[in-house]
Amino acid sequence: MTQTNTKSSLPVKGQSTAVTAAGLAAAGSDENQYLTFKLQSETYAFGILNVKEILEYGKITKVPMMPDFIQGVINLRGEVVPVVNLARRFGLKASEITKRTCVVIIEIGAEEARHELGVMVDSVSEVLEIEDDQIRPAPGFGARIRNDFIRGMGKLNDDFVIILDQDKVLSVDELAAVQQVRDMAPAHLPEEDDDDDSGEAEPGKG
Repeated sequence: MTQTNTKSSLPVKGQSTAVTAAGLAAAGSDENQYLTFKLQSETYAFGILNVKEILEYGKITKVPMMPDFIQGVINLRGEVVPVVNLARRFGLKASEITKRTCVVIIEIGAEEARHELGVMVDSVSEVLEIEDDQIRPAPGFGARIRNDFIRGMGKLNDDFVIILDQDKVLSVDELAAVQQVRDMAPAHLPEEDDDDDSGEAEPGKG
């Protein structure tokens, strides 16, 4: 029944360095590793195996006639990547954009049709290792988000982290919307560049 925190170079407290897939791999690639993040004071987590990299919130291009949980699209090394506003996806009020706001790039879908998708969160915390025997079933009531979005509750000392089921949060229905976003995106988007912040939107004061 072990439970350990794994150190990683994650962008905490407004740190400007984007985390690459290689950096995440250095923290571990075990199926019991989870990337934890904050969204409106709650702690959530995605399985690390689906997380590709983490970016500071920058220039996001709006796409008309999309669901309100689609924040827009970014140009990630020449690829159009839709960005989901996770708060809106959960039916919550959209969070204020601050210097800690991040976009987590995750990979979703079946093996023959994998897609990269950005997920907008308030801040990224750390990578944790949580053993299976430390994960409890999702509660039947009392959660702020839909019960089917929750894979389980990871026990952390006297607290819990909500482990999300990304295949439910970003379901097959949303995958169709993702492809539509790509099709409707402008032909030329400003490219995300880790070495040049000139194209990023100025975040609000946190």
